[in-house]
Amino acid sequence: MTKQSDDIYVVDAFVGDGLAGNPAAVCPREDWLADDVMQSVAREMALSETAFFAPKDDGYLLRWFTPTTEADLCGHATLASAAIFFSYLDPGASAIRFYTRKAGPLTVTRNGDLLELDFPANPAKSRNLDGLAAALGAEPVDVLRSDESTCLAVFDNEDAVRGLAPDMAAVMALEDRKIVATAPGEKVDFISRCFVPSAGIPEDPVTGSAHTTLMPYWSARLGKAELVAIQASARGGELFCTDRGNRIAITGKALIRSSGTLDLASASPRADLVDA
Repeated sequence: MTKQSDDIYVVDAFVGDGLAGNPAAVCPREDWLADDVMQSVAREMALSETAFFAPKDDGYLLRWFTPTTEADLCGHATLASAAIFFSYLDPGASAIRFYTRKAGPLTVTRNGDLLELDFPANPAKSRNLDGLAAALGAEPVDVLRSDESTCLAVFDNEDAVRGLAPDMAAVMALEDRKIVATAPGEKVDFISRCFVPSAGIPEDPVTGSAHTTLMPYWSARLGKAELVAIQASARGGELFCTDRGNRIAITGKALIRSSGTLDLASASPRADLVDA
């Protein structure tokens, strides 16, 4: 299959046994669209993220857009982008390097049907967040916050996390942008749910980037570096994670669900490539 510059794909990332994963739209490009056009495409796709990537140096510049804003880091759309690269752009490759505007270079390697993301760790420390319990509708046993506006609300058990029914308006009003509820898992090492209504994502189905904060916490708590996690959203997703100190490996499966062509006849591609 030959890639056209206006191709778009929908890829489910972090799928597992009975777990549908998180769908991301992926637009491989040979040139760049204006920012407002990319944002418009993401809004039209109405998925938690739409990714665009185009050649840069020895890899590709990668950008992610939610329906309302550009994201600084996204795991599932990076996994989805790598799936398109390995399937259509370079089927013989074993790795791809993405350059990003704020998260630095990100490498994705292929091992059979598994794709491994290499992401920077984003550890958190115990710090209170006013209004968190009221917004979630339950009191966590611990609250940890990172320097990247991610808050972990730790609960005693899996049922407590699965039973949360957050007040999204209250969650949106919190100081931290991304709220991650987590607990020990019954069949896996830990589970989580992730709420990002300020970015147009009330509940994200599977959030790879949240595991850059979840992994330092659970690795230290459980005393092991390799953990299996499930994101307990309605769709659900499975992640195999490794704590490597200042880097976190996040591994999962991706399935290409559909493909099509963007109607961009009135859009003007940018000639300049934004530096990462």
